[in-house]
Amino acid sequence: MIHDLVRGAAEVIQPDDLEKRLEAGKPLRVKVGFDPTAPDLHLGHTVIINAMRRFQQAGHKAIFLIGDFTGMIGDPTGKSVTRKPMTEDDIRANAETYAEQVFKILDRDRTDVRFNSEWFGRMSSADMINLASRFTVARMLERDDFEKRYRGGQPIAIHEFLYPLVQGFDSVALKADIEMGGTDQKFNLLVGRQLQSQNQQAPQVVITWPLLEGTDGVQKMSKSLGNYIGITEPADDMFGKLMSISDDLMWRYFELLSFRPGTELAGLKKAVAEGRNPRDVKFELGVEIVDRFHGVGAGEKARDAFIARFQQGDLPADIPEKTLPASGEGLGVAAALTASGLTASNSEAFRMIKQGAVRVDGERINNAALTLAPGMTAVIQVGKRRIVKISIKIA
Repeated sequence: MIHDLVRGAAEVIQPDDLEKRLEAGKPLRVKVGFDPTAPDLHLGHTVIINAMRRFQQAGHKAIFLIGDFTGMIGDPTGKSVTRKPMTEDDIRANAETYAEQVFKILDRDRTDVRFNSEWFGRMSSADMINLASRFTVARMLERDDFEKRYRGGQPIAIHEFLYPLVQGFDSVALKADIEMGGTDQKFNLLVGRQLQSQNQQAPQVVITWPLLEGTDGVQKMSKSLGNYIGITEPADDMFGKLMSISDDLMWRYFELLSFRPGTELAGLKKAVAEGRNPRDVKFELGVEIVDRFHGVGAGEKARDAFIARFQQGDLPADIPEKTLPASGEGLGVAAALTASGLTASNSEAFRMIKQGAVRVDGERINNAALTLAPGMTAVIQVGKRRIVKISIKIA
């Protein structure tokens, strides 16, 4: 049972404790928190929401915590500079969209949506000072990002030290049995365990999950990097972006995003190893994901539209093919255009991208910093007549 629940997890802290709690047969309170920093969620966010769904299906209670209070502090995780706090109006607007979007995955009747302003809004200044006394500055500086900023002479605002404490206290207020988050949230999740112990609660089990790479296959999925797949995007756009990921990255998407059992995924891997076209398997991934967010049948329609546009329609039958060498991080799209002979220079490539004349697997590219991942195969074109099918291989 435990293996199915934590499939794809990076780490389970106190797995024996989790096993005991599951064997006890009591429904567990599984907490995941999101600060409403943007109006829409993307597939990277759904890795943990998918895990919550599995716990729900096993009979446990999902607590989806919206950090409307912590959002005003700003999560310092992974930041080299102080994060600008959000306004209450921005937080309120984003929180409303979050609450609806998660029910595309979670069972509404078995999900408790909470806001941490419920308890922090009532907390006095004396209460906050008491909370701040629970942790030392030395302990805070053990965080990798704080330590780097301290050693590099970068300023650290006092309120940033409050963020892990506030997130940790959420677990106390909610009496969480389990808290899940990305690998970058491990420090904050462990603070929750410590605060629960100080408040005579059993420390929560912590489960961390990998940060899903974006469509570039290198950086974590992020709107600011332009490598994201939003869950509210039109079905055709969502399907097209899924088709653009590399064949290697496809398996990671299957593991972290698909609801198929592990035995089915193993069968798909075996089929590809025996000669099945990985593009056909990627079609199955795209259909499943699009159906989830746009309704049953939407995935097949998007697949058929994709095939009509890019395999049966405008593209010639005799597209030239080229293999392009790359480093372990991949090859920039501008460099790929030049190396494949589609543009005479990188400067021309950048200009074509800026003009919206470049497509990768039919998707118009406007991010000149896009990296094509090792192992990726794609049809790239400049305008209507310059077309090449490329394969990216590590040199």
